[in-house]
Amino acid sequence: MSNEHPIYSHKDDDPHLTDDDLAQKVLRFLRYAGFIDTSDIEVIALGHMVVLSGTVARDADIACAGEAAASVIGVQSVENRLRTRPGEAEG
Repeated sequence: MSNEHPIYSHKDDDPHLTDDDLAQKVLRFLRYAGFIDTSDIEVIALGHMVVLSGTVARDADIACAGEAAASVIGVQSVENRLRTRPGEAEG
């Protein structure tokens, strides 16, 4: 297994992170907990709100990513702007 991207760990549970650190924490958690291909996902944090944008393979991944992001310590709200990739199978 490649260690190209660091995995989520509980030391990330500090609720007092900068916006950039919170965005990276959410992205790591999506990879770890959701098993979602995050290669086309961008996460922006604005205070305690995160915005998910980009594309995923299946409709189910949109809801999964939103729920996973909302469960991260330090996140109070999620704006989910994810879409499915054109031509991908619906699921």
